[in-house]
Amino acid sequence: MSQKIIIADNYAVFRAGTARFVVVEDDFNIVGQCDDLQRLYKASETALGAIVIFAGSLDADLDELMAKAKVNNTRYVVILEKADSPANYLKKNVQGILYRDVSRAEMLKCLRTVARGGQYVMEAAHAASARFETDMVGERARARLSAKELKIIGLIVQGYKNKDIAKELNNSEQVIKNYLRSIFDKTGVGDRLELALFTIHHRVLLDAVGGTGSKIVGNPPGLLPQSSEA
Repeated sequence: MSQKIIIADNYAVFRAGTARFVVVEDDFNIVGQCDDLQRLYKASETALGAIVIFAGSLDADLDELMAKAKVNNTRYVVILEKADSPANYLKKNVQGILYRDVSRAEMLKCLRTVARGGQYVMEAAHAASARFETDMVGERARARLSAKELKIIGLIVQGYKNKDIAKELNNSEQVIKNYLRSIFDKTGVGDRLELALFTIHHRVLLDAVGGTGSKIVGNPPGLLPQSSEA
């Protein structure tokens, strides 16, 4: 029987990226996604035996979550920002602790460890090194991109489709597609979803495009970046 997974994160593109990591694995089954604190609490009550991946930025009451865990056999994996301390989550016995720049392989390793009843903590030294490398990659990408390209990336992270970006910037859709091809080449990504995730993982780039948690929580015209659109 596959392990039930719930993803609770206020970054829509991170939810989509995490789902893409997990959905192809036979031993996991995504049973729900949510984007705010109340839905997280409700999901924790209804999905018995699930692993809940939740963002630290949701600022959940850990005592309440862990109380629900005991009743419903729910386990938790928190996703932290690079500046967040894991200390309180360790103190409250949260079973999995990861950072946003976690690799697919490490995320799956964490989920499987937690599913077996263990605890998985992304190593502090590894996390610091990974974040340093992430910042360097982000710096290089930012230096290659023009102001117009950064603006387009910012709109993609917010969920805009090409037609919406074209309208916002007073360009044609073909011009936006041309810009996107250039952006993909400069960042080394293959599609819009990868670009949005790349931007979130590289904080220096996210800051450059004007991205903040509160700004990206909403769902503008495109809802989620569509990888099928050029």
